[in-house]
Formats: sequence, C-alpha cells, structure tokens
Amino acid sequence: MIESDRMMEWHGRQGASTNLADILERVLDKGLIIAGDIKINLLDIELLTIKLRLLVASVDKAKAMGIDWWERDPALSQPRPRQLAAENARLRKQIRALQTATLGARR
Repeated sequence: MIESDRMMEWHGRQGASTNLADILERVLDKGLIIAGDIKINLLDIELLTIKLRLLVASVDKAKAMGIDWWERDPALSQPRPRQLAAENARLRKQIRALQTATLGARR
C-alpha cells in the first residue's frame, strides 16, 4: 500500500512537470507581457511612481516582434578578438603620433 502511494505521488509530480514544461514552451513560443504601475501617494501628493514592463519570450519570438536590443548593448555583446587587436593597433599608432608631435614641439 505504501509503495503504491509513492508511485502515485511520483507520477503526479511527473505530470505536473510535464504540464509546467508545456506551459513554459507555450509562453516562450507566444510571448507573455506583464505590465503594471505602482504609485505611492501621501495626502494626494505623488511621491513615487514605478512602471513595470516585463516581456517573457524566446529569442526567436522577440526578434520576430522586432526586439533585439541585446545585440547592440555593449554590456552584453563583447567585441571579437580581431576587433580588439585592430582597435589596439589603431590606438598605439595614435599614441606614437602624439608622442612624436610632443617631442617635436619641445625642440
């Protein structure tokens, strides 16, 4: 009797996780937007307003909706090693030119 209760409990968890996986797949496929505002007033004087906007979607769905800000965000996109090497060479060349100009002006 105890063993069958454990088996039913395990199957129940498995069904719940399957349902959760299905729900998550649908949300990522279709997208979900949650919006809300929080306002704090004291004696009819607005002290604080917080506007919350949350979009939950897959990357493909977000791109289909025209949202791709993470591709241009410098904090999230790191330059490639070749770009860094090219920028490094350009900056070194500028430093040498400035040093040469400074030395020439001192003479």
